[in-house]
Amino acid sequence: MNRLGVIAGSAYRDFLTQGDTQMETIQTPFGEASIWVSSTVAFIPRHGPENTIPPHRINHQANMLAFKEVGISEIIGINCTGSLRRNLPPRSLVIPHDYVNPWGIRTIFDDEIHHIIPELDEGLRKLILDAAKRKRLDIVAGGIYVQTTGPRLETRAEIAMLKTFGDVVGMTMACEATLAKELDLAYASICSVDNFCHGIVDTPLTQQEIINTARKNADTVKQLIHAILEERR
Repeated sequence: MNRLGVIAGSAYRDFLTQGDTQMETIQTPFGEASIWVSSTVAFIPRHGPENTIPPHRINHQANMLAFKEVGISEIIGINCTGSLRRNLPPRSLVIPHDYVNPWGIRTIFDDEIHHIIPELDEGLRKLILDAAKRKRLDIVAGGIYVQTTGPRLETRAEIAMLKTFGDVVGMTMACEATLAKELDLAYASICSVDNFCHGIVDTPLTQQEIINTARKNADTVKQLIHAILEERR
């Protein structure tokens, strides 16, 4: 069985580094990346081994190249997001079908002309959706992810603009998806909706609210990842 690549935040480290997992440091032309590898999973902590790298400084190129180096062909990103829709409340899980990222685009091909058609992998999305259905997990089976640069959250005016063409907002997924496509790796995302975006509801937005909801969502996402691994056996 091919190992599944997973890239996520620190909440998933203990869950995905159990058993026969070994940590490797992979050297790439873009720098090094830390990756935990077992017989079933290769896990990259998106914000580094010590969870200290802010979103705008993540070395996305090194992370995706590290997956390629250890033989991964399918990657699931677990991405924290804010909701652009009143009918998409915190604690929702969204499996996006497309994304918007016309700024700050990362690439492997800095020194040559190489065009790709960016997309999320439908086969891998189906695997996620089938696993969720089998476990009777409540998820949203599609949506458009909008990536902003970070590290700050978005202004009310920015959210008013972004909600005209997106469903959730985050700072990482589009970079990962684009680079995976450049490297011929399948990529799909599980988006944890941790808050309403600034101005979507009247309740003030706080960082602690985002952290608390992300922790609550992590238990459901872990169930889903476990079900996906069962589907691949």
